[in-house]
Amino acid sequence: MTKYRIWIFLLFAALIAFPLIAPMYELEFYISFVRRILIYALAASALNLVLGYGGLVALGHAAFFGAGAYAVGILAEWGINSALIVWPAAMLLAALLAFITGAISLRTKGVYFIMITLAFAQMIYYLFISLRQYGGEDGMNLYDYSSIPFLDLGNDLQFYYVVLAVVIVAFLFFKRIIESRFGHALMGCRENPSRMQALGYPVYGIQLVAYSLSGALMGLAGALLANHNLFVSPNLMHWTQSADLIIMVLVGGMGLMFGGVAGATVMLVLQEILRTWTEYWHLPFGVLLLIVVFAAPKGLAGLFNKKQVVYDDN
Repeated sequence: MTKYRIWIFLLFAALIAFPLIAPMYELEFYISFVRRILIYALAASALNLVLGYGGLVALGHAAFFGAGAYAVGILAEWGINSALIVWPAAMLLAALLAFITGAISLRTKGVYFIMITLAFAQMIYYLFISLRQYGGEDGMNLYDYSSIPFLDLGNDLQFYYVVLAVVIVAFLFFKRIIESRFGHALMGCRENPSRMQALGYPVYGIQLVAYSLSGALMGLAGALLANHNLFVSPNLMHWTQSADLIIMVLVGGMGLMFGGVAGATVMLVLQEILRTWTEYWHLPFGVLLLIVVFAAPKGLAGLFNKKQVVYDDN
């Protein structure tokens, strides 16, 4: 077993054991906190699929994140509360939005791609603000968790393990994508799209499929977050949310399997610690992130897996 796999094994062992050990030290609050980290780790990893592996700097993925959350809230208003229906619906809605916006955005390159993804995200953001029947700018409360047979998501321990199970399955799916021929083709499109096109690969189609899959995983993360907070808000779709997710990927490691996990963990833990010290936590937070970036230019996950190719800056 390689050192990298040992770290992965220890990580999952710690995540499984944590909610069982936490009550012994009166740390029940942190069960919910770790659950939130897992949700954002999934969202950051979804973005990493297109940003790290696809080389597409998308500044509008928060729209898919928020759409997944709103799917849960709106369907709950309609009396549909089963997670077996609602969560796949959230993924489908987010994937559909990603497909439609990606089909247009991917016809552009560079800064134009960045700006058009931002424009689409802001359009969706203002669309949901205008939906007064669903809370408008104030957002909407969820009065109950999504229902799963034989489980109670209102129980912190059960909800934690449901989120952990969903995240593990999503990561296994993510790993399968990256290690498949499709994943290698996606990375080839990142490195040299002209050469891939000359070799007969449908670059546009590959990137669009990756963009849609990324949107679906983002929608799933949004559905989990809606249940975690029992509240959804248009702020989940704002461009600043997309920027936070991009920072998570950059800090954790672009093009690394656990880059999103590392980035989400470091950012959320730093925020939690610094907020207890000062209300002006943004300044030390920014300084600490700069230190992390300079100390680990390939990302924090790269420190544990140095043999993996992360991203070719050339």
